[in-house]
Amino acid sequence: MYYEIRTYRIKTGALPAYLKLVEEEGIALQKQYLGELIGYFFSEIGPLNQIVHIWAYASLDEREERRAALAKDPAWLAFAPKIQALLEEMDSKIMKPASFSPLT
Repeated sequence: MYYEIRTYRIKTGALPAYLKLVEEEGIALQKQYLGELIGYFFSEIGPLNQIVHIWAYASLDEREERRAALAKDPAWLAFAPKIQALLEEMDSKIMKPASFSPLT
């Protein structure tokens, strides 16, 4: 199993608007295409204005196929610019659990 950890820094003051957009429009599309959502978080202590969401994939090929399908959906193409306008920075990490990790 592979885990994609996506971290977004949101513009100061825009976190509530971002979360509302994702909750009302974006997360259903993402779950439809991306599959297993492990968690969706926002920061309260430490670096502020951050969103972290984690998705699980059986393989890197599966991730690529799922993300490509999402990128072609007209609803996603209409939605994405709404949240992109609220972003300052994006980071994506692909992690593979150790053999003794509870998430394998």
